[in-house]
Amino acid sequence: MTRDPRTRREILRSGAASALLLGGAGLFASARASEVAPTPTMRGGANNYRPGAPIVERIGGGGFWMSGTVRRAGDGAPLQGIRIQIWAHTTEGAERDPHSHGATLTDANGAFRLEMPQIVPVFGQPHGHLAYDASYDDAGFETVFLRPVMSSASDKSLSAHFVLRRA
Repeated sequence: MTRDPRTRREILRSGAASALLLGGAGLFASARASEVAPTPTMRGGANNYRPGAPIVERIGGGGFWMSGTVRRAGDGAPLQGIRIQIWAHTTEGAERDPHSHGATLTDANGAFRLEMPQIVPVFGQPHGHLAYDASYDDAGFETVFLRPVMSSASDKSLSAHFVLRRA
């Protein structure tokens, strides 16, 4: 039986070099695949949208929390100062009612949170509406409307996350 005179370090080094030469393209493809994809607009998300809803501390009497994040497509960086409008059919009004709409701004971490009345089912589904409307800022991103559905009408919170693409 003959013994390989190379050290373990030499074998590992040559194996790593081979992997880079043979599979280097795969390594770079993996890096590209990890880019953060933009959020598409959801069907029905713009229903009853009211352009220019005011920025508010709370919608109605509260008791329910709508929250989420806003990040930039590609690198996933959090976006601060982004205006998100929120509206829903609640215990205090329909989603078409002006008092059922309000907007908030994202913080330094790209997070937003707004208290509102309890969301109730309409057309069989308890759901909220959220919008980033590009016409209300100069950040240069595309408009996105979301319509997330709650898992249960008794939930006390709902979250939605935006990844915005440059226009």
